[in-house]
Amino acid sequence: MSDHSDTLLAVFAHPDDEVFRCGGTLALLAQRGGRVQLLTATRGEAGSCGHPPLCLPEELGTVREHELRCSCAALGIDPPILLDYRDGTLADVDEEEAVTRVMAAIQALRPQVLLTWPPDGLSGHPDHVAVSRWTGLALEHVALRSGRAALYHLVLPQSVAQALQMPHLHAVPDEQVTLTVDVSSVWEQKLAAIACHRTQAGASPIMAAPAEKQRVFLGREHFRRAVATEWPDLLVALREEGGNVGRHQRALASKP
Repeated sequence: MSDHSDTLLAVFAHPDDEVFRCGGTLALLAQRGGRVQLLTATRGEAGSCGHPPLCLPEELGTVREHELRCSCAALGIDPPILLDYRDGTLADVDEEEAVTRVMAAIQALRPQVLLTWPPDGLSGHPDHVAVSRWTGLALEHVALRSGRAALYHLVLPQSVAQALQMPHLHAVPDEQVTLTVDVSSVWEQKLAAIACHRTQAGASPIMAAPAEKQRVFLGREHFRRAVATEWPDLLVALREEGGNVGRHQRALASKP
């Protein structure tokens, strides 16, 4: 993998994983001419059918696949690759097989950057934890043969979690954030992608929050570089000018 292309491969568990914490970054990379490929392990059939229901439970996997494709189109990225594992079972699937499938995607795409959940899954969701582990193992195996891509994890800074009172998420100290991306220039694209996931509209409390809080949670996306290669990689070009990850969050938290 010595001839890294300007490609990012994002590996996630469910439809909608691609948009809340990194959708703006994916859109920005695509806008700048990079290739962005999403690998999604399940069709999200264990999720919500919506309130009121928009489909029957047995239809949900198909509906959420359509929502995922809608989201990718809204972000301007390639259509997703689906591994077709069953939602909620990723901790129990054959790990060697799953890692081999992620490796195959890495070898085919030769990405410069891999992006996935952090080892704790951010929320602790077992499916998130599993795909994070698969991605790290796949990269290790590929690296033994022909080089490695940079690996980034989605993270939530403690300042954001504290400002928005989100103790249920596994935040990291602000100084562990490698990269903050201001996605305000693609804000409407990101909201359009979120809106594609109609069945899950009630599943994220942030969408019912005031607009100012939505901007804090969704308007800047945060990453931790877990494995580095050449510097800079294509994500570094999106680094927010000024770099103080907590400035906006502390300003919000200080308001009465």
